[in-house]
Amino acid sequence: MRHLIWLLGLVVWLGGVAWAEAPVAGGPRTIAVALDGTGDFTSIQEAVDAAKKGDTVFLKPGVYPQDLTIHSKEKIKLVGAGVDKVIMLGREEVVGVLHVGKWPYGATDIEISGLTINEHGGHALGIFNGRGITLRDLHVKGMLFGQQVQDVRIEDCVIGGSETTGVQFADSQAVLVGNFIHDNDHGVNVAGKSEVRLERNVITRSLFEAVVVNDRAKAVLVSNTLVKNGGGAAFIGASQSEVSGNVVGLNKVGFLFAGSGQAKTSFNALYNSEGNYMRAGSPNTEAPDLQSASDLTADPRFVDAEHDDFRLRPDTTLLNRGQFPYLGALPPLSQSSSSSTGQRK
Repeated sequence: MRHLIWLLGLVVWLGGVAWAEAPVAGGPRTIAVALDGTGDFTSIQEAVDAAKKGDTVFLKPGVYPQDLTIHSKEKIKLVGAGVDKVIMLGREEVVGVLHVGKWPYGATDIEISGLTINEHGGHALGIFNGRGITLRDLHVKGMLFGQQVQDVRIEDCVIGGSETTGVQFADSQAVLVGNFIHDNDHGVNVAGKSEVRLERNVITRSLFEAVVVNDRAKAVLVSNTLVKNGGGAAFIGASQSEVSGNVVGLNKVGFLFAGSGQAKTSFNALYNSEGNYMRAGSPNTEAPDLQSASDLTADPRFVDAEHDDFRLRPDTTLLNRGQFPYLGALPPLSQSSSSSTGQRK
């Protein structure tokens, strides 16, 4: 009897091993979407709804008068044929064009790249209640908004043209790297209990501040170029920030402090018309006591600021400062191709 029980247990265990090691049937797929009917779907929404874990939805060239909501999905990719080849316009009755996550349902490990997303109703792209969201090589024409999302990475995107804020996060965790954020009322707004890192971004032509950190948010600003804005960065509410290696120039105001907002600064270059360190008030007042000993006031000597070439000239004084080979987002002219401005618009 004992031998029989032992044999039955062995059979069950071996069966479990065989089941666990069995390959998943089919494997990851690429699902094509084309307006002319040459793909698997003409509807982006229907293609994403049909996608399983590991699948890629590929958008062929076209201007899509469609909106999209990705929710209750895990580990899928939405890939366009290129930012100048695929444009999502949205539909008349829907606010926003692309949404990742939908209350109360989220989405996990989603990657989106290679397309242009137009705004509709003031919003272009919203991320809600998700985790592991990567946005890369996108052109977002309008606001990008994130609320209660974690592990978000926004990289090599062009974001601009919002009548409010280019990128706004509330109660979220995100990293922004290498983006060009332009022509918004505010460039980036970090709110609630968010924790956001901005690294090697160029933020320009904001009507007001390039970056606002408020409420109880925490932000790290490293090696950014904040230039030709109403203000460089504002630290307000009970926010806490670390700010180092940035170029903050050709704005009206460099750093603005209000309420109990704090920022530890080091090795920043400031060059602004009304003041570099200001306390908010009516009017604002200069606050040189807030300046770090390692910060400096210097003309960054951009290659061509008028035409948005914010690389540094070889004769700039912003090289080899502290641990930074150069300050700001873009390498100096001598370290990059002379035929490229380093910017996308």
